[in-house]
Amino acid sequence: MASDTRHVTDAQLMSGADILVQALINHGVKIVFAYPGGASMPLHQALTRFSGQLRTILPRHEQGGGFAAQGLSRSTGEVGVCVATSGPGATNLVTAIADAKLDSIPLIAITGQVKTPVIGSDAFQETPIVEVCRGITKHHYLVTDIHDLTRVMKEAFHIATTGRPGPILVDIPKDVQESKIIPQWDVEMNLPGYSVKERRTSLAQIKQVAAAIKLSRRPIIYAGGGVISAGASQQLRELIHKTGIPVAMTVMGLGAFPYNDPLSMDMLGMHGSVYANYAINKADLILALGVRFDDRVTGKLEEFAKHAKIVHIDIDPSEINKNKAAHIPIVSDVKPALERLNAIVQAPEEISDWVEQCQRWKADEPFHYDTDFDGILPQHAIDALSRMTQNRHTIVTVGVGQHQMWTAQFFKFHSPRTFLSSSGLGTMGFGLPAAMGAQAAHPDALVVDIDGDGSFQMNIQELATCYCERIPVKVLLLNNQHLGMVMQWEDRFMEGNRAHTYLGPINHAEAKGQGSSAFVSERYPDFISIAKGFGCGAATIHKKEDLTPAIDEMLSYDGPYVLDVQVPYQEHVLPMIPSGMTVEDLIKE
Repeated sequence: MASDTRHVTDAQLMSGADILVQALINHGVKIVFAYPGGASMPLHQALTRFSGQLRTILPRHEQGGGFAAQGLSRSTGEVGVCVATSGPGATNLVTAIADAKLDSIPLIAITGQVKTPVIGSDAFQETPIVEVCRGITKHHYLVTDIHDLTRVMKEAFHIATTGRPGPILVDIPKDVQESKIIPQWDVEMNLPGYSVKERRTSLAQIKQVAAAIKLSRRPIIYAGGGVISAGASQQLRELIHKTGIPVAMTVMGLGAFPYNDPLSMDMLGMHGSVYANYAINKADLILALGVRFDDRVTGKLEEFAKHAKIVHIDIDPSEINKNKAAHIPIVSDVKPALERLNAIVQAPEEISDWVEQCQRWKADEPFHYDTDFDGILPQHAIDALSRMTQNRHTIVTVGVGQHQMWTAQFFKFHSPRTFLSSSGLGTMGFGLPAAMGAQAAHPDALVVDIDGDGSFQMNIQELATCYCERIPVKVLLLNNQHLGMVMQWEDRFMEGNRAHTYLGPINHAEAKGQGSSAFVSERYPDFISIAKGFGCGAATIHKKEDLTPAIDEMLSYDGPYVLDVQVPYQEHVLPMIPSGMTVEDLIKE
């Protein structure tokens, strides 16, 4: 009898590692970004057994894997999954986890852990990663009982994708991965402290909003990443076309409304358009949708939109009245709120003068650059790329710095989930691995990382992943040999003193703290040799007449490609509202 039972059981037993991988497949995951190590080896062995159902991409650094998982998630709306081993593997994921938390990205980070008997003993490659990440995850698990694994994975996907999305950490000791049980897939979740009831605004609140719109004379919509996360871009467009209200977007909101619509005021905030910031400053009604009144948008809080009645709709109740008090605060998913509003809203009666004023500001104060400059300006390169890719399904990622803001200003986005930017955390090194993840998820799309040389070098090793995994990401590298945004602040607020923002070799005999004039002029490093060493196509340009043919060559190349565009370091991102200041302090030149 015992022998028969054991035979039946053996046929149904699964290891913890196999259960975890099967759980990923059951939840629709098709790609994972995973870097192996001692504490995660059983999981990687399981991934090979399920390779026909799940693609495993090996990044060259765990942070690269974390950002690649984000690139997949940001471009699809699905959950991104990354895997690392214990200790340094797990801590290398921390920045990507924190980044996902601030930008509300659904991410599941799975880490191997030392065996349960030695947890807490400072075993080899042990870190208490749950404790490390407690403040930067939406939720976290240390799975010490294999019987909990199916429930934990079910809960992880549920929490990551409901309410305000966010990252989940699942830490799994090696012995739990190796143990075997007959898994129970149909398990109940156990989340007594997590309320997932659908947050929908009441009809009374919607009527208040509709009345405020009807009575307004100078209304504007302030749309953020929450609109895109909620899948509410179409509802936003319907609201704008029904009411005729202009819209300004955050960095996270770009693409929610098409750039070429006359009612688009483009990006607002520190490096936003002059016209968007003027409109926000003069508005009498602000419809704040899926935003958090971030300091890079508001500047001096008490002066921000001080003449306006504020309607704030957000799914996270903690964001309501956190930074800016709302006159009509609404805790709701943006999509159903807009659907209900669109059903009853009427256009304001007297906003034609206001819309005309917004159009005049837009015509008088456009984003611009010196088109007569003899070389290639960063804005020119981005503008050219934008023009050459408008008729293709193009996804753009960026690092962090000047190139990020110039991309937001000069690349023309007309669809959601086509601009992927580390916005809340502002993480250099985001661009290339995020592009890698987006390209893996969209093999037929054109995916371009517009990057700066400082950001690019932080995860440059992922060129190897792109080559080996046949991920044909393109990199438009705006190479000014400086940490451009920090340098810009040095120029504006620190009398131009260079405090370690130059990335080239220094002539120490001449430097003596004298700034960039003391630096040698040769370009360093040689990105072309580096890219070709990783198996990628590459070219470098500095002449204006070479720009268009070089971009064309990059776009037509069959594989990953780096176009090193040598640009001047003296260029500043303008307009600019200095930190903590107001639109009255806006710098245009």
